[in-house]
Amino acid sequence: MSEKHRVRFEPVGIEIDVAEEQTILRAAAEQGVMLMHGCKEGQCAACKSFILDGDDVEHDKYSTFALPDYEKEEGFTLLCRAHAYEDLTIELLNYDEEMIHSGLPIQEATVEVVSNDHVTHDLRHLVVKLTDPEQSLKFFPGQYMDFAIPGTEESRSFSMANTSARDGLLEFVIKIYSDGLFSTFLDTRVAVGDQLRITGPFGVFTLRDNPSADLVFVGGGAGMAPILSLLRTMAERGIERKATYYYGARRRRDLCFDAELRELQEKLPDFRYVPALSEPGDDDWDGETGLITDVLRRAGLDLKGADAYVCGPPPMVEAALELLPALGVADKRVFYDKFTTTGESDA
Repeated sequence: MSEKHRVRFEPVGIEIDVAEEQTILRAAAEQGVMLMHGCKEGQCAACKSFILDGDDVEHDKYSTFALPDYEKEEGFTLLCRAHAYEDLTIELLNYDEEMIHSGLPIQEATVEVVSNDHVTHDLRHLVVKLTDPEQSLKFFPGQYMDFAIPGTEESRSFSMANTSARDGLLEFVIKIYSDGLFSTFLDTRVAVGDQLRITGPFGVFTLRDNPSADLVFVGGGAGMAPILSLLRTMAERGIERKATYYYGARRRRDLCFDAELRELQEKLPDFRYVPALSEPGDDDWDGETGLITDVLRRAGLDLKGADAYVCGPPPMVEAALELLPALGVADKRVFYDKFTTTGESDA
C-alpha cells in the first residue's frame, strides 16, 4: 500500500487521509466528505481549489481550460486530478456546507441489463438491476454512477433518472454518439441480461432544502435524467414548491418523457412543464420555439430568491449560467451539471 498523507480543508476545518494513488476528491468521497465536483475528468473546474500549505502535488491529465498553467503555478489545483505526496492544507473555493457532511459511501456493484430502449432517435433509456439481492445502493436523486467499459480501463458517468434503488433498479437516459466509446458499446453490443460494473454515487446536483424558494429547471438532451429524478422525488414526497421545467430540443422527435412530465403537472399543482423546439421545421408544433434560454428570457420572469437547476450540453449550460443571475437568481443558488467530453464524444 502506498503512503497516506493528511489533507485539511479550509475554511471548513475537515481533515482526511489520502493515499498517494488516490485523487484527493476520491479519498474525500470514500470518507463521506462530499466536495463540490462535476466531471471528475479535469474538464469542468467545479472542484478547483487553492493549495495554502504544501506543494508536493501531482496531477493526472486535465484540461488547461479548467486549470490554466498560470493558475497552477499560483497554487490552484483540481481535486479530481490531484495526488498528495505530503500533508496539505487546501482552501475550498466552491463548497456547500449543507452538503459537505452528507456524503454517501462509494460502492461498486454488478448490475444486469433489464432494458435498453430508444426514447428518441439518439437517446436510450437504460434500466439495470443489482445482481446481488442483499446489496443496497443508496444515492441522492440527481447523482450519477460510473460505468466501467468492458475490455478497457475507461469508464463513463451517467445520472440516474429514478428516485432510489430500493427495488434494486437504476434508470439512465444516455445519448448515443456515433464515435462514443460507451455509446457505441451501448448501441451495438449491450443486450438484456448482460452484466456491467458500476461505481458511485457521485455528484452534488441534488435538491437543496429551501422550501420557500421557487424552482427553475433548465435542461436539454440527456440532461433530462437528473432533473426527472428531482421532479419524481418532489411528486413522491409531496413537495409543493412552485417549479417550472424548461426543456429544449431540436425537433418534436427529440422530446422524451413528455407524457410523464405532463402528468406531473397534475400531481404537482404548482409545477409547469415548458418544452421548446429550436428547429421545429414542418413539425405540427404550437409550443415555444427557439433556444431554451431564449424562451426563458422571453418569459420575463423575476427569479429573485429562486433556486435554479441546469443540466445539459455545455453551450446550453453556459448560456443559462449567464442568463439566470440576470433574471435575479443568486449565483450560489444556481446548481448545474455540465456534460463534458472525455476524448471522444461521450458525455
